[in-house]
Amino acid sequence: MRVSRTWAVALTGLRGELVEVEADITAQTPEFKIIGLGDKALGEAQRRVMNACENSDMRLPDRRVTVNLSPAGLPKQGTGFDVAIAVASLAIDGFVLPESLARTVHIGELGLDGRLRPVPGVLPAVHAAASRGFERFVVPHANLAEAELVPGIEVLGAVSLAQVARWHGADVEVPDIEPVPGDAIAVRRAEPLDLAEIVGQPAAVEALIAAAAGGHHLLMSGPPGAGKTMLARRLPGILPPLDDEAALEVASLRSLAGERIAALDRTPPFEAPHHSASIAALVGGGSRTARPGAIARASRGVLFVDEAAEAPAGVLDALRQPLEQGRIEIHRAGFRAEFPARFQLLLATNPCPCGEYGVRGGTCTCAPSVVRRYLAKLSGPLLDRIDIDLRLQRVSSTRPDDAPVVSTAQARTRVKAARDRAAARLQGTPWRVNAEVPGAWLRQGPRAIRPETRRTLEAALQRGAITLRGYDRILRLAWTLADLGGRDEPSAADVGQALFLKKGVS
Repeated sequence: MRVSRTWAVALTGLRGELVEVEADITAQTPEFKIIGLGDKALGEAQRRVMNACENSDMRLPDRRVTVNLSPAGLPKQGTGFDVAIAVASLAIDGFVLPESLARTVHIGELGLDGRLRPVPGVLPAVHAAASRGFERFVVPHANLAEAELVPGIEVLGAVSLAQVARWHGADVEVPDIEPVPGDAIAVRRAEPLDLAEIVGQPAAVEALIAAAAGGHHLLMSGPPGAGKTMLARRLPGILPPLDDEAALEVASLRSLAGERIAALDRTPPFEAPHHSASIAALVGGGSRTARPGAIARASRGVLFVDEAAEAPAGVLDALRQPLEQGRIEIHRAGFRAEFPARFQLLLATNPCPCGEYGVRGGTCTCAPSVVRRYLAKLSGPLLDRIDIDLRLQRVSSTRPDDAPVVSTAQARTRVKAARDRAAARLQGTPWRVNAEVPGAWLRQGPRAIRPETRRTLEAALQRGAITLRGYDRILRLAWTLADLGGRDEPSAADVGQALFLKKGVS
């Protein structure tokens, strides 16, 4: 008996698990069998592997070949195991060098002609294996640029199975064939949007800067044409660029979603699903494999839901748990997947179906019961998780006023300075922005705001104007306002301004 071994990666959400691919041959009735809790795509791999080997002039032995994917109890999905299965089977008779296989991770799908086809999720798979000490990888040629984003590894972007075998020491002729192309590279180009284009909304601009500085969630309510969408689409431009860890996480999520990744994008992601999107579109999932939804794809960036009050019942409430936990879990029969969900939420809504309720100079035609039912789509528990509740009016004049115009570059500088102050204050803790700090630390920690400064806030809590969760969110926002103002601790004015931005009361 002779057993050959190599490695592949099984992805469950963003987490990658190493899979040892073992091949064994016995002198019994010829058969090619794959075991190890694979899905239907893996069950069909035996025909792809046999035909690919045959068409690459590397015929498998006419005996019983058994391929085991270990650990056998780990569910495995997709076609990314094809190459590992093929080279492990070829190594049984010494066609390729077993020593080379044992220290190499193989990822890729095989075509019947022996060419390697691209698969989704190469970046998180390579990153997971590299973090466990592997340095040699084989991936399809179309996924080469994506795999090379992980530093300190050796990658072969293979065109054909024969090229892979030759890399492992096989004496085989490598055909001169064209590689299987991938999808067109999805380049996320930042739109040339400048905050200075916002006219007549200085208070809204300052609220947006505060949201960016502290990572706070923001609700904008106002009539059509007040500038809600314009403000939301300018938020990513004033956020600090992503660091290496965050950029790699964002790229890994987009790789799982099926995009081709050629470089790390430092711009925070901006996801704007339509208000008619289903819960599955937001949360993600799938029956056989888990794909990230809009919530996960917005991690480390912004999730913008326009016309939020038009969303189907229950869709917005699906955001509540990810907002609190910073992650989202998807449970399906046979597997559980977890995705990051550290996003900044922006909601925009009209005040009523016609958009004129409470608008200066407007005439609302909606019945009071219709207005109440419309706004009830935004549930109390969801609103309690919002840090800034911003009410906008239509711009009444385009003439310059006394409020200075703030450009995106100026706002980004202010946001960075405020975040640097927060990071220095939170040094030695697991938090980096004010929105991440837990309430107990804010109320009783070493940097708790003095009781006399919180007097207005205590009064609002006692009369039931805010909840304890809202109390903590106001403290976080007060710290952000102090950071923007360059103060060592929040003043009573900062607390009062934070209370007004949260609830519209003082």
